[in-house]
Amino acid sequence: MESGPAIFAGTAFALFGAVLLVWTGGRVLHRAPVADGVNPATAAVLTTIFGAAFLVAGVWCFSLV
Repeated sequence: MESGPAIFAGTAFALFGAVLLVWTGGRVLHRAPVADGVNPATAAVLTTIFGAAFLVAGVWCFSLV
């Protein structure tokens, strides 16, 4: 019964983290700003850290199933 919410949360976290990493990689590859008004290196690093954290959270949720 508790596996349903864990699967949903794991999917949401993993999907968001993966898309955030792909989007950040595309922006950095094209030398486009990741966030307006922020140092490009800082924005890219923080976005990558949060994308990886969401991906790890998704994997952790899947491990609970």
